Amino acid sequence: MQPLQNLCVLFGRFLLGMYFIIPGIQKITEFDKMSAYMQAHDVPLIGVLLPLTILIQLAAGAALIVGFKGKFAAFLLAGLTLVINIYMHNFWSMEEGVARMHEMQNFIKNMAIMGGLLVVAGLGTGKFSVDNRGDVGD
Repeated sequence: MQPLQNLCVLFGRFLLGMYFIIPGIQKITEFDKMSAYMQAHDVPLIGVLLPLTILIQLAAGAALIVGFKGKFAAFLLAGLTLVINIYMHNFWSMEEGVARMHEMQNFIKNMAIMGGLLVVAGLGTGKFSVDNRGDVGD
């Protein structure tokens, strides 16, 4: 990879990681509100899934940023994003209107984020990562 590509991958990993870390922290500080929100969306096993989601968002988000097991972290976050999208942004079950359009926009945005995660899962974390700290020549 060229220097600009390496910097773009590094910055992209940072943004993707922060996209999960910040909501993970918010889920901790607003645990009861998030539990109620999940309940309103008929999410099962909230007592298990909410803590698991927090753990994945924080750990895999941080791993993605530093590039430690980055392909796996990106793949895991892509899967989590898909599950969250299906449960929390189910615009297809809503009546026409602004709220439905908003949920559709969130769904599509999350699919694009999932696309970025899948690119990292497929191509790797780039030169500036723990995964590639010993590589030379790029």
